[in-house]
Amino acid sequence: MDVREVSAEDVELEYVSATGVRERGSLGRLWPVRFESVRPERRFPAFRGQGNWCGWYWSATCGGHVGYESWLERDRLMLLDFDPLVTGMASQPFRLSWAGAGGKRVRHTPDFFVRRADGTGLVVDVRPDERIEPDDATKFAVTAVACRAVGWDFQRVGMPEAVQMANVRWLAGYRHPRVHRSEVAARLVEVFADGGDLLAGARRVGDQIAVLPVLFHLLWRRVLAVDLEAGLLSAHSRVRLGMAGEGGGDAVASAAAASG
Repeated sequence: MDVREVSAEDVELEYVSATGVRERGSLGRLWPVRFESVRPERRFPAFRGQGNWCGWYWSATCGGHVGYESWLERDRLMLLDFDPLVTGMASQPFRLSWAGAGGKRVRHTPDFFVRRADGTGLVVDVRPDERIEPDDATKFAVTAVACRAVGWDFQRVGMPEAVQMANVRWLAGYRHPRVHRSEVAARLVEVFADGGDLLAGARRVGDQIAVLPVLFHLLWRRVLAVDLEAGLLSAHSRVRLGMAGEGGGDAVASAAAASG
């Protein structure tokens, strides 16, 4: 099969619904399903001598756990969770299959399905460049074409940028709404309205032990912002208003709403 000629009807899709029912049909018929809400197509086992690390990541976006099959997938989940344009995601959302060379059936299970705020879908495969074999490259190419046929985007991603990832991992530790304190959040927005050093600003609000968790939560929620690629977060990282303030919205109200 010429990859360029793959259609949505050539690709079969199999998934497990939120109620546990296994469904099967062509991608052309099933693409409207809310795949961000389905069950994983396969389990995430853990056993002695296992070469990869499986687990469950609690997503602030989803308000629940999303599975992963490697540390690299976990990091990608964090980045998706941190993305304000993402409204939902599911891991191992479905299995695709199509007729390969000689009529042999080829199967592929993408790592994530992502729903964006504008309603569009994104299919993500996580694989470092050095671990892509020819058969893998073909699977990714067919998946990309099939996704485009139904209006989805497709990304094959590898290792994230190290400094940004380290910072996002740190902020993810403060992603849960229980960290939020409305009165502290409102004061932080006022203090950083004109920008300032992270620690100095926190101390202006109160005891840094009590204030810093709220500050990191607001950075996670993008109510406040910092350059996560310039260097590791430190006392002197420059903090400013995030998207709400820059967009002309009510940053104090956004801070109050950050508790969910």
